[in-house]
Amino acid sequence: MSDRPLAAVDGVARSYGGVRVLDDVSLSVGTGVTAVVGPNGSGKSTLLGVLAGAVEPTAGSVRYRRGSPREGTEKHLGYLPQRVPFRDGFTARETLGFYAALAGGDPDEALAAVGLSDAADKRVADLSGGMRRLLGIAQATLGDPAVVVLDEPTSGLDPEMRERAFRAAARAGDDAAVVVSSHDLDLVDAHADAVVVLRRGRVAASGPRERLLAEHGAADVRELYRTVASGSADRPTTPDGEETGNDADGEATEESVHVTGVSDR
Repeated sequence: MSDRPLAAVDGVARSYGGVRVLDDVSLSVGTGVTAVVGPNGSGKSTLLGVLAGAVEPTAGSVRYRRGSPREGTEKHLGYLPQRVPFRDGFTARETLGFYAALAGGDPDEALAAVGLSDAADKRVADLSGGMRRLLGIAQATLGDPAVVVLDEPTSGLDPEMRERAFRAAARAGDDAAVVVSSHDLDLVDAHADAVVVLRRGRVAASGPRERLLAEHGAADVRELYRTVASGSADRPTTPDGEETGNDADGEATEESVHVTGVSDR
């Protein structure tokens, strides 16, 4: 969305079993929080998976400010899918220590950044759902990646924990491009710098939040969503349910993702 984007999606399409989930999607993201919104089945999780390198596009490309697609460490990505299989027996600190060995960063600093310092020695099995999502955000931001991709980080949380999780994601956007999908339009309105509205696998609107609100005569993101995405019937989903999973049935190759939850390629 900026003049100097950190990542750009160009003409991306993705199909599953003959069903086109993304169709000729092009957009760019810069420093700050870019929120991707749209009805269930509109392609949000697939788009974030493509951007993170966990899903191969059927057509099109993803490029980053430094280097070409999948070109080593010239680009550094952090990725939080909807489901992260953290080991229940590990503590929060041990969990981040494992990922820090791959991506760099300090586990204790990452825990403090999301407000989990007091839970550092708790086993993952003993963390609440909200704490697990915060741990996921901490994992995705380890090593100060230039691009952080968060797929529904507030899903299933109570209002207080949703706010806490979104604030943690927004703080990462101070010097990185944070791309987050969300159904919580009030939090998007409060924290997003830019908004992408998907409809039936295509970009229906995208740009800085304030500009989009002015262009569509909308008072807030909720009204913008109604104006741009209203009447869009849900598309057929992938075998996993495109918006309820992490597109794990997408073809993630050894080149496209190192380890679940982290990609620095």
